[in-house]
Amino acid sequence: MAVGRKPAVDLYSLVASVNGVMRDIKFRKDQVVFAQGDPADSIFYIQEGKVKIAVLSEEGKEAVIAILGAGDFCGEGCLGGQAIRMASVIAMTDSTILRLEKASVIRMLHDSAEFSDLFTTHLLSRNIRVEADLVNLLFNSSEKRLARLLLTLANFGKDGQPEPILPAISQETLAEMIGTTRSRVSFFMNKFRQLGFIDYNGHIEVRSSLLNVILNDD
Repeated sequence: MAVGRKPAVDLYSLVASVNGVMRDIKFRKDQVVFAQGDPADSIFYIQEGKVKIAVLSEEGKEAVIAILGAGDFCGEGCLGGQAIRMASVIAMTDSTILRLEKASVIRMLHDSAEFSDLFTTHLLSRNIRVEADLVNLLFNSSEKRLARLLLTLANFGKDGQPEPILPAISQETLAEMIGTTRSRVSFFMNKFRQLGFIDYNGHIEVRSSLLNVILNDD
């Protein structure tokens, strides 16, 4: 088992210990955290809940490009020079989210080695995930793309047991995220259930055996 260097404090405690940089906000389900086109002047840290990142085209079509949960940041683009938000972030469940002003985050990155280390790790992990998502979209079948998405949303591979996927994630949203149709998602979801890879019980329960779909070369 690989052993990494454990941070001295968790990120929430580290952020909470710095006066004047944090504002704890409660968001209800379906409430907008920030909207595409808003000024990009802050970063958000998800303490509890789940949010979706959605992009709206000029024709008015919305596409969900990511779902984030506790421990994730969103809105980091402002640190790279983005003046306005390039996407909207919307709460999928009742959520607790911390708002950090851009200037305060920049100061923390300069003054706190612990925060800089943790934030850099987050950015690298996000970059690895984006690259893996792109490879998955380009080279895997829609069935494997759906299996990978379900395992990701269930936090497979992280500490503890996989988490149930919330019923708020519709088949239309799953189809948008893997680049296929709702009918194909419905077909594969039924197939996964018949094979015992997932189960419906008020929410979608993902079992580790779903990994077989990704590992199968057929």
